[in-house]
Amino acid sequence: MKKIMIFALVVVFMVSMLFGVVAAETAVQPVRIDLWFHGGSVGESDTMVAQVEDFNNSQTKWHAVLNEIPGGAVSGSGYSDAVNAAALASDLPDLLDFDGPFLFNYAWGGYLVPLDDLMPDTLKSDVFPSILDNLKYNGKQYGIGQYDSGLALVGNKSILTRAGVRIPTSVEDAWTFEEFNQALKKIMVLGETAYAIDLKMNYGAGEWYTYAFSPIIWGMGGDLIDRSNYRTADGFINGPEAVAAVTWLKSLFDNGYAISSPADDNEFINGKCALGWVGHWMTTGYYDALGEDFVLIPFPNFGVRQATCNGTWVWGVTKDSENPEGAMALLEFLMSPEEVLRTIEQNGAVPATFSAIAKSDLFGEGGRLSIFAEQLASADIATARPITPAYPVITSAFYTALDNIIKGGDVQTELDAAADKIDQDLETNNFYPQK
Repeated sequence: MKKIMIFALVVVFMVSMLFGVVAAETAVQPVRIDLWFHGGSVGESDTMVAQVEDFNNSQTKWHAVLNEIPGGAVSGSGYSDAVNAAALASDLPDLLDFDGPFLFNYAWGGYLVPLDDLMPDTLKSDVFPSILDNLKYNGKQYGIGQYDSGLALVGNKSILTRAGVRIPTSVEDAWTFEEFNQALKKIMVLGETAYAIDLKMNYGAGEWYTYAFSPIIWGMGGDLIDRSNYRTADGFINGPEAVAAVTWLKSLFDNGYAISSPADDNEFINGKCALGWVGHWMTTGYYDALGEDFVLIPFPNFGVRQATCNGTWVWGVTKDSENPEGAMALLEFLMSPEEVLRTIEQNGAVPATFSAIAKSDLFGEGGRLSIFAEQLASADIATARPITPAYPVITSAFYTALDNIIKGGDVQTELDAAADKIDQDLETNNFYPQK
């Protein structure tokens, strides 16, 4: 009897130990966090892969799984199609990377959840207020990003010098519209390049067209929509200022100053042209290729004012997330100054936090990318794309019209069609009342 009791106690002990081990193993299993990333340059993608791996190795509570979705980068149209499809299927990831102007449509459509209660105060106070304010809808915070975007001209210093072109060194020193046109002409007269300026047309019709060329319209005093109430595009996207801006843009192709079908991203560094109309993501590679011949030039004053786009890819927590706290934990890791600087080392973007700026030597006075910071610091220059849930329709209508115009379509006719498309969408959606 005593032996039986001892045996039973041993069995109980072994079973309890077994269950204890199982329980312990279960307790330390990290919770999966899925995130979507839009991709971009090889360096930026590789950096994101490494950051996710480092986050997973830094703690044991969460395990992030990265899914790089094709169709992102600068066009974004294929990526946004994937987001919309996943939202309809209730299959969005925990953490979603998306182009900032789409936030308003995604928030209005219920794709995202507010971050106000998830985001710690220390992070809120570190992010530039301008970034936070541009990522709010209906008074709530729906997005946060590591960086803001830059749009400027790049130049080959040696070619510009031989052409007799003055090289601006600060925002206050920017070219006038007349000077810009004269610079393009001087480059062509020099005869060392196939054309004057690379407009990155290899990106194709998509978000790049809206991001890159809206500043011409703004700089000439126009806009894509009536921003006073966001109830009509008629008289704005097809108004006289927009028509003048797009007509001038078309003239660059007609006069041979730009080409509509560059071979790839390397036309500028290969000496095919002396200027490039580019986003921040190209500047690291350009500098690596040209060295001291690389110069960053502020956007010119197009007549009424200087203007550049801002806003870029940001992060949001989706309605389908079962672990929003884990998504925020990953965001906090990515928003640390070390990780922000790690990202901008690859994409050349402007850091979005005070702590990262304090540790950066690229964007301070005298830094090779300080022009970006100067432009974004000016509320008179940096301009957000239309802040409305109608933005996906606005950008689609605009870049479709621009694509048709570059291919030979009539400027006024195509912009009139864009205005009609936008106004029809506004009316169909009852002007997007807040939900």
